[in-house]
Amino acid sequence: MVALAQAPPSAERLRALDGFLDAAWVEQARHDERLRGLPVEVRFDRGVAHLSGEVAEPDQLRLVRELVGRLAGVYGVWGRVRVGGRDPVVVDLGCGGQKQYPTNLGLDIFPAPGVNAVADLSGSLPLADGSVDVIFTVHILEHLIDFLPLLDECHRVLRPGGVLHVMSPWWGHVNAVADPTHVRLLDVQTIKGVCGQRPPGTPRWHPLHAGCDGASIFADLTPLPVDAPPVAPTHLARFFD
Repeated sequence: MVALAQAPPSAERLRALDGFLDAAWVEQARHDERLRGLPVEVRFDRGVAHLSGEVAEPDQLRLVRELVGRLAGVYGVWGRVRVGGRDPVVVDLGCGGQKQYPTNLGLDIFPAPGVNAVADLSGSLPLADGSVDVIFTVHILEHLIDFLPLLDECHRVLRPGGVLHVMSPWWGHVNAVADPTHVRLLDVQTIKGVCGQRPPGTPRWHPLHAGCDGASIFADLTPLPVDAPPVAPTHLARFFD
């Protein structure tokens, strides 16, 4: 069966969606005692939640991420939140001249304004094991014939509880094939394969969030230990067919 093309939401609808999400989160924060006193600001931009502020414990950040991700219409949960007085180490892979946040550490194969270190993303990342809190791979995976080694490197450098943010063109949208440097087509089901079908003993991921807006796919992933049990089918069913 051939999947029918899914039209991406219009700019007007996205503005309306952000307004809905703003109101829904204010209502959630007002009535959920677990959120009272947590100085985390949540801003929505085209269906992506951006978190900022500071929390005392990692569990508090995980709680905010989980509750924001449950809102209908959220495509991803991004952010730079201080935890226990420490600024997060956030890396932008393949950032070119445009980082997701200006203070991110930018890595790219070509030098450019905003690139802090030149690195070939098809090889080893010049980062220590367990040294990074957040990694952005925005419009990167579709440029790599085999992106699994890069994901394995992200798994290596992320701290336990760290988050990998993926954003790539959806295979059914013209953007996926309009750029001749794109060598891979991706779907939300690709993320399911990354999370649930790796060979035993290889780096694996737990999906915090995944979705598609008709133009791009989004995924927020956190690393699992290689000996962790498989992700529960009931959790995978939240995001995947």
